[in-house]
Amino acid sequence: MPRMPIVGPRTHAARTVLLSVAALVAFAANSILCRLALAGTAIDAVSFTTLRIASGATMLLLLLRMDRARPRPGGDWGSALALFAYAIAFSVAYLALGAGTGALLLFGAVQLTMTGWAIWRGERLDVPQASGIALALGGICWLVWPGLAAPPLASASLMLAAGVAWGVYSLRGRRGAAPLADTAGNFLRAAPIALCLSVASAGSARLDLAGAGYAVASGALASGVGYAIWYSALRGLTATHAATIQLAVPVLAALGGVALLGEPLTQRLVVATIVVLGGIALVIVRRRAA
Repeated sequence: MPRMPIVGPRTHAARTVLLSVAALVAFAANSILCRLALAGTAIDAVSFTTLRIASGATMLLLLLRMDRARPRPGGDWGSALALFAYAIAFSVAYLALGAGTGALLLFGAVQLTMTGWAIWRGERLDVPQASGIALALGGICWLVWPGLAAPPLASASLMLAAGVAWGVYSLRGRRGAAPLADTAGNFLRAAPIALCLSVASAGSARLDLAGAGYAVASGALASGVGYAIWYSALRGLTATHAATIQLAVPVLAALGGVALLGEPLTQRLVVATIVVLGGIALVIVRRRAA
């Protein structure tokens, strides 16, 4: 009788690392693809959002059909509205923000929203956690403070709003037992909302092949496949590790912006990234250790 291959802890660990890296690259790619489309093609932000959500819904449905258990799409309308709010604010903000700056603002707002909700629900902070929140907020404020290197305030505010919406979406998603099925259902519900906005703004709509391609890649690959990979990686990660490694996303987005978009890596962005991500890391690590 032939021996069955033995899959040991090292194999599982290597698989988790590879899946985690792929998922983080996909998350960072959302920022890069959106910026590529809106800065380098004729597509408008509303059309980009609609194509992104529709292609994401299609890919997630295909992934569900490939599951042997054939789960039905879940989710709810509240989460779908939060998803749509995130997606449209994200796209409009990237009309004027660099990939790295946008990702840092988004990520910072997401984590601060989720931490703020925990505090509202009665979770107490120790001194290091409070210091971490103060550092993160201070870094964001310094990044958007008026000056030659500051991003446009309106766009930065929109990206912060997108982060709050995604934080709300993430908090609502914690209640579900089937994250991929719930995500598919929420994308399905968000698609007609986005389509209605596209119809309402049809007079200013602009489309081209390159922009549509970036939108579909963002929705189907960076969002749909990216989320599926992330959920697989989570099986081998502790909550602390899952939260902490996401600190790499703004860094990857900034590097991608420099390499692919020719965006400048300013001193303000570098310092703000270190301060914001360092503060959030302090909160996450202390919170999970408590």
